[in-house]
Amino acid sequence: MVVELASSHPGFADPVYRARRNDIAALALNYRPGTPIPAAEYTAQEHEIWAVVSRELAVKHDRYATAEYLEGAARLGLPRDRIPQLEEVSRALEPLTGFRYVPAAGLVPLRDFYGVLADGLFHSTQYIRHHSVPFYTPEPDVIHEVIGHANALAHDRYAALYRLAGAAARRVESEEALEFVSKVFWFTLEFGVMRERGELRAYGAGILSSYGEIEEFRGMDIRPLDVAAMGTTHYDITKYQDVLFQADSLQHLEEVVGDFWATCDDDSIAKLVATAV
Repeated sequence: MVVELASSHPGFADPVYRARRNDIAALALNYRPGTPIPAAEYTAQEHEIWAVVSRELAVKHDRYATAEYLEGAARLGLPRDRIPQLEEVSRALEPLTGFRYVPAAGLVPLRDFYGVLADGLFHSTQYIRHHSVPFYTPEPDVIHEVIGHANALAHDRYAALYRLAGAAARRVESEEALEFVSKVFWFTLEFGVMRERGELRAYGAGILSSYGEIEEFRGMDIRPLDVAAMGTTHYDITKYQDVLFQADSLQHLEEVVGDFWATCDDDSIAKLVATAV
């Protein structure tokens, strides 16, 4: 497989990085379900990127992450000095909440990515961002997939929400309804914020894996948690998210978003879209 990088990608003009991306993508393409995830032979430079970013994010998590996310991180105990293999992450995660990782060569179609969440599976890339900008990535890498998501997946209540999102993605039939479900996921489990002990904290993996965004999210346009609004709000993945939706607590998130994912179908989503127009 040849990985296509945009001309604006930090690694576009780096032939060594491009070759590494191709080799790592091949691991996912050769993976067979039910077998151990092929190990990526990371370089010392790649491990150092993880160590630097992991160390800096841990400091920010103590200040900005929700208590349940921090509890999940403590339970999982990811290494901070090296990139863990996805199989290693799976072995640590599965006894906690039943989740396992599945390697992905790149972006996964929406229905495939979300659907398997219902089975306790999470698609993840294995490559790491370019060394020239260790605190930035234009696409999900292993830092986002593991530091961002695995720590949340290690907490039972967040893991249950991921499963409900997966069940909803499987239940709906139209592409429009699937996109609605995915947008609700985006504004919660990817970029969700929550009021906790009188201040705004983050639980979304997109914020908690972004060195820059985690410092900026409190200054964004913070709106009340609203399923119809989240499912119909446009977002741009190439920049910081300037519109965020706030849950009043984890219970509030479960009652509003969890209940939506647990019960939604094409008809109920169509009605929500109509109310948002």
